[in-house]
Amino acid sequence: MAKIAPLSGFPEWLPAGRIVEQEVLDTLRSTFELHGFSGIETRAVEPVSQLLSKGETSKEIYLLNRLQAAGDEKSDRDAQLGLHFDLTVPLSRYVLEHAGHLDFPFRRYQIQKVWRGERPQDGRFREFVQADVDVVGQDTLAFHHEIELPLVMVDALSKLPIPRVIIKASNRKLAQGFYEAIGIEDVEETLRILDKLDKVGPDVVIDLLAERVGASEAQAKLALKLADIRGTNGGFADEVLALGHTSALLEAGLEELVNLVDGANELMPGAIEADLKIARGLDYYTGSVYESVLVGHEDLGSVCSGGRYDSLASDGKRVFPGVGLSIGVSRILARVIGRDVVVPSRKVPTAVLIAVNDESERRHAEKTAMALRSRGISTEVSPNSAKFGKQIKYADKRGIPFVWFTTDDGEQVKDIRSGEQVSADPHAWMPAVEDLQPRLLNPEN
Repeated sequence: MAKIAPLSGFPEWLPAGRIVEQEVLDTLRSTFELHGFSGIETRAVEPVSQLLSKGETSKEIYLLNRLQAAGDEKSDRDAQLGLHFDLTVPLSRYVLEHAGHLDFPFRRYQIQKVWRGERPQDGRFREFVQADVDVVGQDTLAFHHEIELPLVMVDALSKLPIPRVIIKASNRKLAQGFYEAIGIEDVEETLRILDKLDKVGPDVVIDLLAERVGASEAQAKLALKLADIRGTNGGFADEVLALGHTSALLEAGLEELVNLVDGANELMPGAIEADLKIARGLDYYTGSVYESVLVGHEDLGSVCSGGRYDSLASDGKRVFPGVGLSIGVSRILARVIGRDVVVPSRKVPTAVLIAVNDESERRHAEKTAMALRSRGISTEVSPNSAKFGKQIKYADKRGIPFVWFTTDDGEQVKDIRSGEQVSADPHAWMPAVEDLQPRLLNPEN
């Protein structure tokens, strides 16, 4: 039989990795609900015209076609469907479609797969899981949500056994106001160029600003000075003003960013830091913008990002502003699973293996398993009635901590890690709480 070649960009975890993924997803879901967000799931496909509305991502869209569509009068319509590449476009459509049945501000979380037809590389996939939280208003949306949303993500990420995640923030108004104040007109292209700063360095950025937006050397150097400003309290505002250029738009953005950083860190010290280097995605946003890094894994890029949209969706009569963040779940998992940053305490859910003395007693073993399962203890029956040593070895190989025996002295359970074996009643015995389910461990701690 020919060897099956893996399909790059479509991650599949082994059972141990899947335990890590499920625990991460369960933690995110429970934390989002703790903050009062309702879960939704949208369809996998959207009209291509809707997907194209976000512009540059058009080349990343997977089209959906039926194999037997030839000659079908509906085939042209079907060919205009594509798999969604993020969860924001579906949210926009969902809000418009169900606005009459939603309560605003609408607090939604969504954990779902998305697809992008880009070249796979470290931390980037063609099929991956995102976890989004958004608050969507009708006509207006209070600024305090721009403080609330990143704190939700900090809370969720801090509960995962992964390295610390730092949320960094900037503001579109501040950036646009500054660039315009120093005489740069093409703000969006300037933002795209500044986004390359970490990759290409300041000298290349200066050249690109001159070539693409006509910036003088003095203007380019001022843009780089702004990008170099960061801080964990409102004091960074003095550095911005010290650059000697201001405008009403800059001052509005600066005030928002100061309120965001100070307000967030008052509620959760150390949660947010201002970083005026952040540029990616600023052309989509109208206010606060967020990115993040996994400490010790900065090469992975941002693992959680988002911002404020003043027009997430509009039906011509009403506008639905929103603010939200998205976690690249698969990006984080690929790193922590691939490098054993996080491992499960065992690679199967099973806590107890019921040993089978011989096949004539299998029914008794199955009844014992049923009794344990009825009380929430994950249990499986040995697949064979080999010698007890082999059955114990089977459990040990899979990380199952307990083996249950039926002996001449009655029912007994053995902790195969310590070797301790005691009498037990399947209707009363309980393992230690930490053994009921696999736990996520950080081997370095």
